[in-house]
Amino acid sequence: MRFATFFFSAAALLTSVAGQTSTLCNPLNATCPNDPAFGMSHNFVFNTSSTVTTSFNITAGALNYTADGAAFTVAKRWDSPTIQSKFNIMFGSVSVVMKAASGTGIVSSIVLESDDLDEIDWEFMGGNSTHAESNYFGKGNTTSYDRAIYYPVSSDVRENFHNYTVDWTADRLDWLIDSTVVRTLHYADANEGRTYPQTPMSVRLGVWAAGDSSLNKWTIQWAGGVTDYSKGPYNMYVQSAEIKDYGSGSEYEWTDNTGSWQSIKAIPMLNGNSGNSTAMNAIIKAETPTLSTAEKFKALPKSSKVAVYAGSGAAGAVILAALLFYCLRQRRSGGLERDAYNANVEKAREEIYKDQMELREKGYGGDSVHGDGFPASPSTPKFPPNVSTSAANSPPMNYEGSQNVPTSPGFHLPNKHTSGGYQRF
Repeated sequence: MRFATFFFSAAALLTSVAGQTSTLCNPLNATCPNDPAFGMSHNFVFNTSSTVTTSFNITAGALNYTADGAAFTVAKRWDSPTIQSKFNIMFGSVSVVMKAASGTGIVSSIVLESDDLDEIDWEFMGGNSTHAESNYFGKGNTTSYDRAIYYPVSSDVRENFHNYTVDWTADRLDWLIDSTVVRTLHYADANEGRTYPQTPMSVRLGVWAAGDSSLNKWTIQWAGGVTDYSKGPYNMYVQSAEIKDYGSGSEYEWTDNTGSWQSIKAIPMLNGNSGNSTAMNAIIKAETPTLSTAEKFKALPKSSKVAVYAGSGAAGAVILAALLFYCLRQRRSGGLERDAYNANVEKAREEIYKDQMELREKGYGGDSVHGDGFPASPSTPKFPPNVSTSAANSPPMNYEGSQNVPTSPGFHLPNKHTSGGYQRF
């Protein structure tokens, strides 16, 4: 039976089986855009939402992420969680590690689908614990349903993880369970190739209720009976999907309306620019870790590290030289300031000596001078003009402008004013 192309929204569940298989643009009837290619091999581990959103579109419902992988859940009527790859493969292999959902009428599916309705299927009936169904279609041909073949699985498909694979080339199509080939279809055996799947395909994973009471009796019969939603939820779990594109392009072009594999052209450059496919670039970007400065340095080759060390040493030398120059300059500047200070001190001393000589010539000084610089005889004290006789018992005076200037021991200078007189503070 063929049911899995849309994986099946509420609207799809209400349509016929034929209506459930659909395409946005069929290259057999129209000129359609190129298909984005995968152009690589990658194992998708379904443990976080970023794995899905980077490379798949969620076309219906929602996924939950558990220790068993991504859970596709039918919890109520019309639930049909489904994802579809943002890329296509042109011959290749798809290996999905999964547990099928339980529940009568619940169908878990792995589907490869092309724009012209070529299709390759793995399908699992929730009421059948022992077998998996393989199927294929070419160009949407549903005139017969004799292509489905069921194969036994070593343990319960609903309770245990198994690896379900399709390996697809221009010559043959293999279905494998846990790495063992269980079915082979040769190109010539599919109506002399006319109904052999052979055009670029996207990858779709999903679960839906083919036993919904709204569907026709043949669909419900194929699904194993009417679905009882009250016994749910019903979960399909996907651990991983390893996808290999045997083509190497960044886009696949349909060059005519024949739908033959010979008419498909791999475009090596996307939009005229060299580089990887869009899907490949998205995966590389998502999986490239953000490194700290220390981690980036650690990852450098030895030669690069030596260059960094040498550059750091040179920079250090420049800084040291600048610091030394600054210190020398400051030292020179300090020396000049010290010389100027000493010259000022010497000048002050000369002026002090000159003042002393003038006082002595006028008879105010002598060999015996006490602390304030005047004659020591208590009987005939002599003072400069305009100075009170109480000056002898007043505090010592300082010379204006020469505070803290070194003087002779026990000698303090009078305050010198512009009038030429002397006055106590």
